[in-house]
Amino acid sequence: MPEFDLDSFKKTWQEQPVQPKYDNSEILQMLNRKSRNYVKYIFWISVAEFLFFSVLGLFYFFQEEESESFRKVLERLGAQESYEVENNFSHVYLAIKIVSLLITAYFVLKFYQNYRKIKIEENLKGLITRIIKFKRTVNAFILISIVLLLAFTFVLIAFIFYTLNAQNIQPTQANLTIIIVGIVVSTLLTVSMIWFYYRLVYGSIIKKLDKNLKQLKQIDSEEN
Repeated sequence: MPEFDLDSFKKTWQEQPVQPKYDNSEILQMLNRKSRNYVKYIFWISVAEFLFFSVLGLFYFFQEEESESFRKVLERLGAQESYEVENNFSHVYLAIKIVSLLITAYFVLKFYQNYRKIKIEENLKGLITRIIKFKRTVNAFILISIVLLLAFTFVLIAFIFYTLNAQNIQPTQANLTIIIVGIVVSTLLTVSMIWFYYRLVYGSIIKKLDKNLKQLKQIDSEEN
Protein backbone atom coordinates (compact mmCIF):
# COMPACT_ATOMS: atom_id res chain seq x y z
CA MET A 1 0.00 0.00 0.00
CA PRO A 2 1.55 3.35 -0.99
CA GLU A 3 2.43 5.75 1.80
CA PHE A 4 -0.02 8.61 2.27
CA ASP A 5 1.64 11.99 1.60
CA LEU A 6 -0.29 14.76 3.36
CA ASP A 7 1.70 17.60 1.80
CA SER A 8 1.10 16.23 -1.68
CA PHE A 9 -2.60 15.87 -0.96
CA LYS A 10 -2.87 19.47 0.29
CA LYS A 11 -1.04 20.76 -2.77
CA THR A 12 -3.31 18.79 -5.10
CA TRP A 13 -6.42 20.03 -3.24
CA GLN A 14 -5.27 23.66 -3.40
CA GLU A 15 -4.67 23.39 -7.13
CA GLN A 16 -8.23 22.30 -7.78
CA PRO A 17 -10.16 24.99 -9.70
CA VAL A 18 -12.72 26.75 -7.53
CA GLN A 19 -16.07 27.06 -9.17
CA PRO A 20 -17.75 30.42 -8.51
CA LYS A 21 -20.86 30.14 -6.41
CA TYR A 22 -22.69 32.77 -8.48
CA ASP A 23 -22.13 34.10 -11.96
CA ASN A 24 -22.03 37.82 -12.77
CA SER A 25 -25.67 38.02 -13.81
CA GLU A 26 -26.81 36.54 -10.49
CA ILE A 27 -24.50 38.85 -8.54
CA LEU A 28 -25.84 41.79 -10.54
CA GLN A 29 -29.40 40.91 -9.63
CA MET A 30 -28.52 40.57 -5.94
CA LEU A 31 -26.68 43.90 -5.91
CA ASN A 32 -29.56 45.51 -7.76
CA ARG A 33 -32.05 44.17 -5.23
CA LYS A 34 -29.91 45.34 -2.30
CA SER A 35 -29.43 48.78 -3.84
CA ARG A 36 -33.16 49.06 -4.44
CA ASN A 37 -33.81 48.25 -0.76
CA TYR A 38 -31.26 50.85 0.42
CA VAL A 39 -32.90 53.51 -1.75
CA LYS A 40 -36.28 52.46 -0.36
CA TYR A 41 -35.00 52.90 3.21
CA ILE A 42 -33.87 56.46 2.47
CA PHE A 43 -37.21 57.18 0.80
CA TRP A 44 -39.19 56.12 3.87
CA ILE A 45 -36.85 58.00 6.20
CA SER A 46 -37.37 61.16 4.14
CA VAL A 47 -41.14 60.61 4.23
CA ALA A 48 -41.00 60.33 8.03
CA GLU A 49 -38.95 63.54 8.20
CA PHE A 50 -41.40 65.37 5.94
CA LEU A 51 -44.39 64.29 8.06
CA PHE A 52 -42.57 65.15 11.28
CA PHE A 53 -41.62 68.67 10.17
CA SER A 54 -45.07 69.21 8.66
CA VAL A 55 -46.75 68.41 11.97
CA LEU A 56 -44.14 70.48 13.83
CA GLY A 57 -44.71 73.38 11.44
CA LEU A 58 -48.47 73.26 11.93
CA PHE A 59 -47.98 73.23 15.70
CA TYR A 60 -45.71 76.28 15.68
CA PHE A 61 -47.96 78.02 13.17
CA PHE A 62 -50.42 78.62 16.01
CA GLN A 63 -47.68 79.62 18.43
CA GLU A 64 -45.80 82.90 18.70
CA GLU A 65 -42.57 81.56 20.11
CA GLU A 66 -40.44 82.82 17.20
CA SER A 67 -41.81 86.36 17.55
CA GLU A 68 -41.45 86.20 21.33
CA SER A 69 -37.81 85.10 21.11
CA PHE A 70 -37.09 87.80 18.55
CA ARG A 71 -38.79 90.39 20.77
CA LYS A 72 -36.67 89.36 23.78
CA VAL A 73 -33.48 89.73 21.76
CA LEU A 74 -34.48 93.25 20.71
CA GLU A 75 -35.44 94.19 24.28
CA ARG A 76 -32.06 93.05 25.55
CA LEU A 77 -30.39 95.31 23.00
CA GLY A 78 -32.55 98.24 24.09
CA ALA A 79 -34.91 98.34 21.10
CA GLN A 80 -38.57 99.18 21.47
CA GLU A 81 -41.33 96.78 20.49
CA SER A 82 -42.20 97.15 16.82
CA TYR A 83 -45.25 95.32 15.54
CA GLU A 84 -44.31 95.95 11.89
CA VAL A 85 -40.79 94.51 12.25
CA GLU A 86 -41.99 91.53 14.29
CA ASN A 87 -44.75 90.87 11.78
CA ASN A 88 -42.30 91.03 8.86
CA PHE A 89 -39.94 88.69 10.70
CA SER A 90 -42.78 86.21 11.30
CA HIS A 91 -43.69 86.30 7.60
CA VAL A 92 -40.09 85.71 6.51
CA TYR A 93 -39.69 82.88 9.02
CA LEU A 94 -42.93 81.30 7.81
CA ALA A 95 -41.71 81.61 4.21
CA ILE A 96 -38.46 79.82 5.11
CA LYS A 97 -40.42 77.01 6.78
CA ILE A 98 -42.68 76.63 3.74
CA VAL A 99 -39.68 76.60 1.39
CA SER A 100 -38.03 73.99 3.61
CA LEU A 101 -41.12 71.76 3.47
CA LEU A 102 -41.42 72.20 -0.30
CA ILE A 103 -37.77 71.27 -0.77
CA THR A 104 -38.16 68.22 1.47
CA ALA A 105 -41.27 67.19 -0.49
CA TYR A 106 -39.31 67.60 -3.73
CA PHE A 107 -36.53 65.31 -2.48
CA VAL A 108 -39.06 62.78 -1.22
CA LEU A 109 -40.37 62.67 -4.78
CA LYS A 110 -36.84 62.37 -6.20
CA PHE A 111 -36.00 59.50 -3.82
CA TYR A 112 -39.19 57.73 -4.84
CA GLN A 113 -38.38 58.19 -8.52
CA ASN A 114 -34.90 56.76 -7.95
CA TYR A 115 -36.44 53.80 -6.17
CA ARG A 116 -38.83 53.19 -9.06
CA LYS A 117 -36.12 53.49 -11.70
CA ILE A 118 -33.74 50.95 -10.18
CA LYS A 119 -35.14 47.79 -11.73
CA ILE A 120 -33.89 44.24 -11.71
CA GLU A 121 -33.72 44.10 -15.49
CA GLU A 122 -31.70 47.30 -15.83
CA ASN A 123 -28.26 46.91 -17.43
CA LEU A 124 -25.06 47.21 -15.42
CA LYS A 125 -23.95 50.64 -16.57
CA GLY A 126 -27.48 51.97 -16.10
CA LEU A 127 -27.52 50.71 -12.52
CA ILE A 128 -24.12 52.28 -11.78
CA THR A 129 -25.37 55.60 -13.17
CA ARG A 130 -28.55 55.42 -11.06
CA ILE A 131 -26.61 54.82 -7.85
CA ILE A 132 -24.19 57.68 -8.54
CA LYS A 133 -27.09 60.06 -9.27
CA PHE A 134 -28.88 58.93 -6.14
CA LYS A 135 -25.80 59.63 -4.00
CA ARG A 136 -25.60 63.13 -5.49
CA THR A 137 -29.29 63.67 -4.71
CA VAL A 138 -28.75 62.67 -1.07
CA ASN A 139 -25.73 64.98 -0.77
CA ALA A 140 -27.74 67.85 -2.29
CA PHE A 141 -30.56 67.22 0.19
CA ILE A 142 -28.16 67.39 3.16
CA LEU A 143 -26.41 70.50 1.83
CA ILE A 144 -29.65 72.40 1.13
CA SER A 145 -30.98 71.55 4.61
CA ILE A 146 -27.89 73.14 6.14
CA VAL A 147 -28.04 76.16 3.79
CA LEU A 148 -31.65 76.84 4.83
CA LEU A 149 -30.63 76.90 8.49
CA LEU A 150 -27.80 79.30 7.71
CA ALA A 151 -30.25 81.44 5.71
CA PHE A 152 -32.54 81.70 8.73
CA THR A 153 -29.61 82.78 10.90
CA PHE A 154 -28.67 85.45 8.36
CA VAL A 155 -32.28 86.71 8.26
CA LEU A 156 -32.44 86.87 12.06
CA ILE A 157 -29.22 88.88 12.33
CA ALA A 158 -30.29 91.14 9.45
CA PHE A 159 -33.61 91.93 11.17
CA ILE A 160 -31.80 92.70 14.44
CA PHE A 161 -29.47 95.22 12.81
CA TYR A 162 -32.31 96.67 10.73
CA THR A 163 -34.40 97.32 13.85
CA LEU A 164 -31.46 98.84 15.73
CA ASN A 165 -30.66 101.11 12.79
CA ALA A 166 -34.33 102.12 12.27
CA GLN A 167 -34.64 103.13 15.94
CA ASN A 168 -31.19 104.77 16.06
CA ILE A 169 -30.09 102.52 18.89
CA GLN A 170 -26.45 101.97 19.75
CA PRO A 171 -26.34 98.88 22.01
CA THR A 172 -23.36 98.27 24.24
CA GLN A 173 -20.61 96.29 22.56
CA ALA A 174 -20.85 93.61 25.25
CA ASN A 175 -24.59 93.00 24.74
CA LEU A 176 -24.30 92.99 20.95
CA THR A 177 -21.35 90.59 21.08
CA ILE A 178 -23.17 88.23 23.44
CA ILE A 179 -26.29 88.17 21.25
CA ILE A 180 -24.43 87.65 17.96
CA VAL A 181 -22.02 85.07 19.38
CA GLY A 182 -24.96 83.25 21.00
CA ILE A 183 -26.83 83.12 17.68
CA VAL A 184 -23.75 81.97 15.75
CA VAL A 185 -22.78 79.32 18.31
CA SER A 186 -26.33 77.93 18.52
CA THR A 187 -26.46 77.82 14.72
CA LEU A 188 -23.14 75.97 14.51
CA LEU A 189 -24.31 73.49 17.15
CA THR A 190 -27.54 72.92 15.24
CA VAL A 191 -25.63 72.46 11.97
CA SER A 192 -23.33 69.97 13.73
CA MET A 193 -26.31 68.01 15.04
CA ILE A 194 -27.96 68.00 11.61
CA TRP A 195 -24.70 66.84 10.02
CA PHE A 196 -24.27 64.13 12.65
CA TYR A 197 -27.86 62.95 12.14
CA TYR A 198 -27.54 62.76 8.37
CA ARG A 199 -24.14 61.05 8.59
CA LEU A 200 -25.52 58.54 11.07
CA VAL A 201 -28.81 57.78 9.29
CA TYR A 202 -28.14 58.48 5.62
CA GLY A 203 -24.37 57.93 5.79
CA SER A 204 -24.65 54.32 6.96
CA ILE A 205 -26.94 53.49 4.03
CA ILE A 206 -24.77 55.38 1.55
CA LYS A 207 -21.74 53.36 2.70
CA LYS A 208 -23.58 50.17 1.81
CA LEU A 209 -24.49 51.63 -1.56
CA ASP A 210 -20.82 52.53 -2.07
CA LYS A 211 -19.89 48.92 -1.40
CA ASN A 212 -22.45 47.78 -3.98
CA LEU A 213 -21.19 50.38 -6.42
CA LYS A 214 -17.61 49.13 -6.03
CA GLN A 215 -18.70 45.57 -6.77
CA LEU A 216 -20.74 46.68 -9.77
CA LYS A 217 -17.78 48.57 -11.22
CA GLN A 218 -15.63 45.49 -10.70
CA ILE A 219 -18.12 43.36 -12.64
CA ASP A 220 -18.23 46.02 -15.36
CA SER A 221 -14.42 46.01 -15.68
CA GLU A 222 -14.43 42.20 -15.94
CA GLU A 223 -16.98 42.25 -18.74
CA ASN A 224 -15.08 44.88 -20.77
